[in-house]
Amino acid sequence: MTEWFTYFGIANPAEALALTKTLLRIFVIVVIAYLLNRLSKRALNALRDSLSNQASSHLEETKRINTVTMVLRYIITTVIIAITIVEVLHELGISIAPVLAAAGVVGLAIGFGAQSLVKDYFTGFFLLLENQIRKDDVIEVAGKSGLVEEITLRYIKMRDDDGNVHYVPNGQILTVTNRSRDFSYAGIEITLPDQENSSKVIAVVQQTADQLAQDAAFKNKILAPAEVTDIGKLTDDSLVIRCRFKVLPLEQAAVKREYFKRIKQAFAQQKVVFHLQA
Repeated sequence: MTEWFTYFGIANPAEALALTKTLLRIFVIVVIAYLLNRLSKRALNALRDSLSNQASSHLEETKRINTVTMVLRYIITTVIIAITIVEVLHELGISIAPVLAAAGVVGLAIGFGAQSLVKDYFTGFFLLLENQIRKDDVIEVAGKSGLVEEITLRYIKMRDDDGNVHYVPNGQILTVTNRSRDFSYAGIEITLPDQENSSKVIAVVQQTADQLAQDAAFKNKILAPAEVTDIGKLTDDSLVIRCRFKVLPLEQAAVKREYFKRIKQAFAQQKVVFHLQA
């Protein structure tokens, strides 16, 4: 054993013992940090599952619970890593005070360069506080749109329809367009020749919409009876009728697709000339 210590330049057994104790303490610190990280993850998962079960019938609350849990996980992990680094430096005999003092001087020098980072965290805090964005929302921010897969105090990670992943720093977000908040509208415009009987067409449109709302596969997706309105003439030889459904978030496409199919069949039976527009 003495030969091993001599190989590493340690001739004094007392120094070898001190080094061994230091290494053991560092090992214990790292293990404790790892266990705390794992324990916090399990505790947060259990808390999330418990709250989600209580709010199982409220999709918006479930989204908020998942988002807050994710951010708490991020913050707790960051704090554990920071404390672990401080304790390891302490065990190695590196004083933290000079490091903090140097960090203050360096921080003053790079303060202007770090403004964007501070802005990211500041904006991210208010995005979460005001519940503007949640995990699994479909949003549009900073010219990018997609499904939110991860949100932290610094950035938002989202995936678009093509599978591309976008990381948007929170500081770049000026306007948030949330496409999956509470409810959505599925709107259809029907253009008809001016000679068509608009009252007859409106009756067909309303009847078809009511049948769709009563269908077992769609009645839970449609939140309110369809609104059918006669917009009036679009040009000198055509007029427009609009049908709008209030639906669950992200169900617009499914409802409009089914309604297109049904209204085409209804118009074909009534021999109505038309043009559909989403």
